[in-house]
Amino acid sequence: MKKRALLSVSDKTGIVEFARQLEELGYEVVSTGGTARTLQENGIAVTGISDVTGFPECLDGRVKTLHPAVHAGILAMRSNPEHMAQLEKLGITPIDVVAINLYPFKQTILKDGVTLEEAIENIDIGGPTMIRAAAKNWQDVAVIVDPADYDSVIEGLKAGELSRETKFRLAAKVFEHTAAYDALISNYLRKQMGADPFPEELTLTFEKVQQMRYGENPHQNGAFYREIGKATNTLAAAKQLHGKELSYNNINDANGALDILKEFGTEKPCAVAVKHTNPCGVGIGETIHEAYLNAYNSDPVSIYGGIVALNRKVDMETAEELAKIFLEIIIAPGFDEDAYERLAKKKNIRLMELPDCAKPNGPGTLDMKKVVGGLLVQELDTKLLGDELKVVTKRAPSEEEMEQLLFAWKVVKQTKSNAIVLAKDSATVGVGPGQTNRVTALDLAIRYAGDKAEGSVMASDAFFPFSDCVELAAKHGITAIIQPGGSIRDEDSIKACDEAGIAMVFTGTRHFKH
Repeated sequence: MKKRALLSVSDKTGIVEFARQLEELGYEVVSTGGTARTLQENGIAVTGISDVTGFPECLDGRVKTLHPAVHAGILAMRSNPEHMAQLEKLGITPIDVVAINLYPFKQTILKDGVTLEEAIENIDIGGPTMIRAAAKNWQDVAVIVDPADYDSVIEGLKAGELSRETKFRLAAKVFEHTAAYDALISNYLRKQMGADPFPEELTLTFEKVQQMRYGENPHQNGAFYREIGKATNTLAAAKQLHGKELSYNNINDANGALDILKEFGTEKPCAVAVKHTNPCGVGIGETIHEAYLNAYNSDPVSIYGGIVALNRKVDMETAEELAKIFLEIIIAPGFDEDAYERLAKKKNIRLMELPDCAKPNGPGTLDMKKVVGGLLVQELDTKLLGDELKVVTKRAPSEEEMEQLLFAWKVVKQTKSNAIVLAKDSATVGVGPGQTNRVTALDLAIRYAGDKAEGSVMASDAFFPFSDCVELAAKHGITAIIQPGGSIRDEDSIKACDEAGIAMVFTGTRHFKH
């Protein structure tokens, strides 16, 4: 009996050559709609699906393949004599190869101005049914949903028969494909109706960007996946212009740099230096060159081997400074030609172009953290301040102090808790990240700052439970403090500030980042 292959694809990459080779191997090619036309135009003999079902396509093509002649041909177990006898009695030919990729739902919803009706019409029904059926009967049917698998299938068929291992792998790929497809549809529909972003059952779908040499450490495997969507301001949308492949730690740290950069937007040139996801230097200036120097001088030691994110195109002057030290990654909206050529001379540096790198993340963006046995999901922290700043001390901050306080507040928001940031002259001078108590975080920030602590301002990501941080700040000449407030002992800190002549402002918003 002549073997039969059913081909129906929205992505026609490689389908003509695949069909031609199946034809050469003696397969009857059955196809539908646009796929059939493409194959016929390229000289391949095609049996129309209606010739198989004996029933015309109807409902504007919504019903084509939903027919026993198709599904019995796919699902019949060749090792079951009763199944084969029933096929013969019904006049149904077995289908041995199924190559289908689904209606382009993802491509449809990513188009500007797409309507709900358009999206609904691009929900495939027959395709998922056929490939799930083929995958269920994987021992007898080769099912292909990815054009990248065409060549290996042809090689296997030419050798005589596909191995069980290959068929099983292809079948597993089907359910990965349909699970992602259905998750994309369900999430889209939920957003259309403004539903609770935290449903009883949460299914997410991501696309693989790259396999990594290893994960956080050399003994761990790792990979990078991106969310499906139109976001142009995330690391997943960046174009790598130069350098070796990004590592797990590179991506994690670069994401941290972008998070801080987004707090400053594009109003003023800004440079952010990050090491192990924490800022080691943040600066703004009249030019991107000045901003970078401010960031660099914040901590010239820690920036070595770090990641720098900039909200302006890199010019030659800035490139010369960047080239003086070893940096893992530079992310920027772009690079002047001479600046790129200068930096590209450094073999190990990665240059990333991301035009919207400083564009804030939109409201409703989800932040997720995997824990063993579960997943923590929350809204991304896109809020900066409460309804209003509240001066709680006898002395109000000067205009300059307030400007520096708000600068420090943007940085501390994206620093691992417990966090303290000291700032002066539009640059960080000391950062104390990720400590088990706030006094230690402040002490660390002061040690980094050295003499620069004198006359600086301080930001704390959460309230002070005691007055000890204020007392330590006063000892080192810190002039103003910004913090959320909300401790039952706020009055102790306020009193200590008043005694030291320190201005203190409450924001009403805590920014823990664990």
